[in-house]
Amino acid sequence: MTKGEPVDLEAVAADELSELDPFVLMADEARRIDAFASTLDDTGWRSPTGCDGWDRHDLLAHLAGSEQYNHACIDDAIGELMTELSAAGVSDVSSFNQWTVAARRGAPHDRVLDEWRAGAARTLTELEARDGDEIPTMVGPYPARWQAFHLAAELATHADDLGVPVAEAERSGRLAWRARATRFFLAESRPELEVTSTGGGTLVRVGDLKATLDERTLVAAANGRPVDPERLAPSVREAMVLM
Repeated sequence: MTKGEPVDLEAVAADELSELDPFVLMADEARRIDAFASTLDDTGWRSPTGCDGWDRHDLLAHLAGSEQYNHACIDDAIGELMTELSAAGVSDVSSFNQWTVAARRGAPHDRVLDEWRAGAARTLTELEARDGDEIPTMVGPYPARWQAFHLAAELATHADDLGVPVAEAERSGRLAWRARATRFFLAESRPELEVTSTGGGTLVRVGDLKATLDERTLVAAANGRPVDPERLAPSVREAMVLM
């Protein structure tokens, strides 16, 4: 993608996503989270995460609450959800996140896990059934397949926040698909940036500033997670954040 040119998302998706199955990726990430969370004792549930102010219980509550939005998209019931959220004082993404956590903060850990497990399974099944079609979202009709990539990436990010272990044999491939998906997300949401895959990583250009990032730094920066400031100028990092 070159600065100044319109972004052809179909072309970017063909380059970055065509060899990936987002439904398999969603299933893999959900499996890891479920297996890990199922082993936690109370101390483990109350351990801090990579999300400021949230312990593991809070983060699973956030994931469970996010399924309300996913199901509203699947059911074409976004208007009804927005009415409920408005009545609860929710006005933006941040207040929605806090609402989902607060609503489940006093619930038993296993109940929150069960709610998320069932909700995530339904989302995966119904999104895959609509592969090739669009679903309604808050930003309008959107390809179900692309939505699945977003959800897989969100699960992967929060799995890392939770401290979910990843088998050595899976790490390289997992990081590779996350980098490819991140380049697509940047093309979609940050068209003012120049983002180019190179043999040595990903070139990101913001105005007169540029940086070539390895896969780990690219994914962390786009998701607002800590990166080495010596490897990425703060102004470039700020321009890349998707969340």
